[in-house]
Amino acid sequence: MNGGRADRISTRHWVACDTLIVDLSARMRVLSSAPRGGGLRTTRYILNHQVPPNPPGAGVRENWEHPSRYLRRLAERLGVESDCVGLMTAVPMTQLVAHREERKGLWVEGFATVGVTNAVRAGEPVRRMQGEPSGATAGTINLILVTNGCLAVPAMVGAVQVATESKTGVLRDHAVPSWTGLAGATGTGTDAVVVASALRGNGPWHPYAGTHTEIGSMIGQVVAECLLQGLALSAQWADRHRS
Repeated sequence: MNGGRADRISTRHWVACDTLIVDLSARMRVLSSAPRGGGLRTTRYILNHQVPPNPPGAGVRENWEHPSRYLRRLAERLGVESDCVGLMTAVPMTQLVAHREERKGLWVEGFATVGVTNAVRAGEPVRRMQGEPSGATAGTINLILVTNGCLAVPAMVGAVQVATESKTGVLRDHAVPSWTGLAGATGTGTDAVVVASALRGNGPWHPYAGTHTEIGSMIGQVVAECLLQGLALSAQWADRHRS
């Protein structure tokens, strides 16, 4: 692992207009499955926006048919660069969780909103959530991971893999069922993941990020802790709304 200016990287985050805003302080390389800015790109801002699970009115519904455009307009209203990466969820921002791991100057920070009413086991029949915007159901698990390490592209893919393994492990450990009622949910039908890492020369270099690496271990711990906290908050929310 080569050295780098890891001290250049810091993050700030806050919630405004039902939206988590993560300011990376500088442009970073980001790999994601986000509806806004998905794929591989560079950006400074990551958003996770709460929307109603069933938005009323035809005019509003038209916005949900184009989540990328909606998120671009939201970013402009928030004063954030429009080339941001943006996620949607119906999980309230009061259930936002965050966790950070640091080892010898290397750190991984995670942010998550966790809902499991849309849980599914990979390979089950497709469930279409009628009347809800893509990526915005109450059951979505949105994960945002930021590191001051500089990850090669294969390492970024490895980070997504480790994050998914960790998420699935926690869901299995807590016997979260699929929407079909069967045991063994592996995620939800609308999960999204974001991995942000330093640009080359701005952080320690990592060609790999699998489970045998230090950074892979940190990613797994961060995701597990976020899921544990998020599941607890989700259960509390469900209990309140059943009473």
